[in-house]
Amino acid sequence: MSGKQSYTHILKYTGMFGGVQGLNIAITLVRNKFVALLLGPAGMGLVALYSTIVNFFSQATNLGISFSAVRHVSELFDTGDIKQTHHFVKVVRGWTLLTALAGMFLLGVLGPLLGSSVFGWEASALDFILLSPVIAMTAITGGETAILKGARMLKPLATIQVLTMITALIVTVPVYYFFGITGIIPVFLILAFVTMMYTLRSSCKYFPYRLRGVKGILGEGTGMVKLGIAFVLAGVFGSGSELVIRSFLNVEGGLDVVGLYNAGYMLTITYAGMVFSAMDTDYFPRLSAAANDTRAIQIIANRQIEMSLLLVSPMLAALIVLLPIILPLLYSRCFAEIIPMGQIAVFSMYFKAVTLSLEYINLAKGNSKDYLMLEIVYDVLVAVFIVYGYRTLGLWGTGLALTLCHLLNLIVVLIYSRVKYNVSLSKDVLTSAAIHLPLGIIAYATTFIQNFWIHWTLSIITVAVSAAISLYIIIYKKTSVWDKIKNKISRHD
Repeated sequence: MSGKQSYTHILKYTGMFGGVQGLNIAITLVRNKFVALLLGPAGMGLVALYSTIVNFFSQATNLGISFSAVRHVSELFDTGDIKQTHHFVKVVRGWTLLTALAGMFLLGVLGPLLGSSVFGWEASALDFILLSPVIAMTAITGGETAILKGARMLKPLATIQVLTMITALIVTVPVYYFFGITGIIPVFLILAFVTMMYTLRSSCKYFPYRLRGVKGILGEGTGMVKLGIAFVLAGVFGSGSELVIRSFLNVEGGLDVVGLYNAGYMLTITYAGMVFSAMDTDYFPRLSAAANDTRAIQIIANRQIEMSLLLVSPMLAALIVLLPIILPLLYSRCFAEIIPMGQIAVFSMYFKAVTLSLEYINLAKGNSKDYLMLEIVYDVLVAVFIVYGYRTLGLWGTGLALTLCHLLNLIVVLIYSRVKYNVSLSKDVLTSAAIHLPLGIIAYATTFIQNFWIHWTLSIITVAVSAAISLYIIIYKKTSVWDKIKNKISRHD
């Protein structure tokens, strides 16, 4: 694939999944507005705690199949051997069902113990028994999603995301309106079921669901499982880190603080990360296909990093400036104190745009041990930094901690990638970073200006400059659009 074709491909699928994520985020924001009004910070804090526990058990029991299966299915699919691809899909489904049953059982048995020992509240054992099917349905969804990704069925994946979020909006608001906090667990169950059914419907169109004889071929998935185990351990450490953070915030500040922190995290980290949604859907399969060619990996990774920076930077600058307006509209005035936290935490996304692309190289090469090591370093750092940041600087300190952790993680990953794979950042990436990071800092600086007209004039100019530069580089240097324009001019002359 030529340079311009490669950039066009990245732009196409990043744009497609970024657009889908943008729509999903818009729907989620509307839903969260209602949830914030109906449940308040304490109710949202309880949702966050349940979600953290579910994610922890899901990560601990899914064997990483939702990720590792992508690489194996992708390799078989690229060979054009449809029979072998269908055969391995059956293997994936067999392992997925095993992990679904194991996860459901463990949450039902150990969930109450974790709730009381870590979070300090006595949740009913029945609550965790009722939540346990969520683990099973999430595991099945993860396996089917991996199959679709590996087979490059990207449009169905985008459709699933949109349908799931629309259904979530339709279901969540009435349930919380009529049942309040007691509706939290039913919402978890309904959304997990809906997502599973949408995904199964799409995957079964291409790969009919057949499990006959699967017991005798499970051994063929050991390579997938070995790679996935590192992903599981990384996920466990990541979820464990989140458990420590939310447990600490719950003990130190109560459910209100957990709800505030979670809202700030969602606004700045999760929502701003929508540009990265194409990473594991499109970028990872392409990277895996070139896993044995270091030169190709260098090119693919740098193009992905550059395009991510160009797309996300104007959004980040705008988010910093507009957060005081956006937050009351999307949540309620009860959440106003997280604005400073969100504005400083936004900078972590500049660093993540670079780090995430480089971290995928280990997984593409099957180097699971080093991937695990890097993840553990980050998870330990973020837990320690956030605990210290909250104790010394409150919620703003948690935002600063997130940014500092991502910066340190970037430095570690850059050194590692250079030493291990001889992969370094290209001149184009460094140029984009040198332009956009200072513009982000200027956008942040404008938030301290008290004069209304000066503040908004400088803010708008900064965001506009960031957007104009990104648009110029994308059109002029990276796509075939400029070539078409030049050809038209030449023919006219």
